[in-house]
Amino acid sequence: MELIPAGQRATKRAPDNYFTGTVWQDPIITAPAPARIAAFRVTFEPGARTAWHSHPLGQTLYVISGIGRIQTASGPVREIKPGDTVWIPPGEKHWHGAAPDHGMCHIAMQEAQDGNTATWMEMVSDADYAKPVET
Repeated sequence: MELIPAGQRATKRAPDNYFTGTVWQDPIITAPAPARIAAFRVTFEPGARTAWHSHPLGQTLYVISGIGRIQTASGPVREIKPGDTVWIPPGEKHWHGAAPDHGMCHIAMQEAQDGNTATWMEMVSDADYAKPVET
């Protein structure tokens, strides 16, 4: 067993090549093999978002606070709120982030396949981000 006390790992700003706007990441776990889980608390300032990306073994998001948005390449922009859980299947191209006028924080959980948890793609355009939210 390993206990990681609160405050042992610093908050880091998410890299600009994968995110638009200000995004903060707090590591929760990157388990050693044979486990594959990696989890982060991710905080998006208003208007901030990921680039388009996919996960080889899928991803689960659990929204903690704020109001966010998520979209798959083949679907509409959807709103996400505290308590919502989103499952993104393996290989599905998607993005997620905060609403234009609200920040959003979620827990992101994904598993690594051959050491890789994500395939990053192009940035989400302002036009794609600004599409109307479908309910």
